[in-house]
Amino acid sequence: MTEMRRLLDDVLAGHRLTEDEAVRLMKERGRGVFAIATAADTVREEKVGGVVTYVRNQNINVTNLCINACGFCGFSKKPGDEGVYEYGREIILAKARKALERDVTEICTVSGLHPDFTAQSYSDIIGWIREGAPGVHIHASNPMEVAYAAKKSGMSTEAVLRAMQEAGLGTLCGTAAEILVDEVRSVICPGKIGTAEWVRIVWEAHRLGIRSTATIMYGHCESVEDRVRHLTILREIQDETGGFTEFVPLSFIHMNTPLYRAGLARAGATGREDLLMFAVSRLYLDNIENLQVSWVKLGVKFAQLALLAGANDLGGTMFEESISKGAGARDTDYLDPGEMRRMAEDLARPLRQRTTLYELL
Repeated sequence: MTEMRRLLDDVLAGHRLTEDEAVRLMKERGRGVFAIATAADTVREEKVGGVVTYVRNQNINVTNLCINACGFCGFSKKPGDEGVYEYGREIILAKARKALERDVTEICTVSGLHPDFTAQSYSDIIGWIREGAPGVHIHASNPMEVAYAAKKSGMSTEAVLRAMQEAGLGTLCGTAAEILVDEVRSVICPGKIGTAEWVRIVWEAHRLGIRSTATIMYGHCESVEDRVRHLTILREIQDETGGFTEFVPLSFIHMNTPLYRAGLARAGATGREDLLMFAVSRLYLDNIENLQVSWVKLGVKFAQLALLAGANDLGGTMFEESISKGAGARDTDYLDPGEMRRMAEDLARPLRQRTTLYELL
């Protein structure tokens, strides 16, 4: 405990954690968990202040048809499956217009890898959203979708990103990262791009001025060392590009997933692991200002606790959510800003609405 307290004091004095040190912190099992959380909360206060932020956003999951079969996904369907859907132009326009009526500032869309989608399909979807909700920031796609569109259309990934940007893409989703360790990816998502390609596409996006989120999906079959290796990759990218707007830990929802049903994954992270993921991420990712807690993954009560362990952002209102729900999560569709305010003010912290790029409104 004394050695750990010394390490935390060093971090608060400006020491940059090494991978081994971060692993040590993330493996803490006793009261030290609270000391780590307190240190993370102190760093949060110094870096971004006491404000708790959120974005008023709308999700549009365009299709659940997907050529992949990721082991952690309970959302995707194959042709002929019950419940298959695909939204065309008119439905996307209607959903975008509805989002505009709800005063959202961001529309987010990530979907299955539809067998017939090309680069033009993704550009069309972005264009339809822009048509239906002019002026609303479009936070869409991810490195996997970019790679898929490039392969289907015989284009470079940079050309796909440029086409999406021209269509109206504002920022890229940092999903499809899962765990950026190829040995783990070969088990949980063998059909997805590897670590090097994910990193390259994020680099390309950032070079083009397309900023992105950064994520991790943890609590399945990865080790603590794998988690920290993932964080290191993100920290290295941010050192070079500064393009990440936020980091979002995504706790594995296990109930309806093939990975869990096949006995290849455990039943998600524990509360201790969740708390340490936020706290150690805040201490380790010293170059990413914003740490977002996913109330969709953790529920509102644990989301509030994460705000005491380094997090400063509650994510979005959502209005519509299908992917976590498909995996077995409950109450994922909408979180009222009034409830967010109650959560923040209970911690004696103000709640403020923000844009996707963290400008306070």
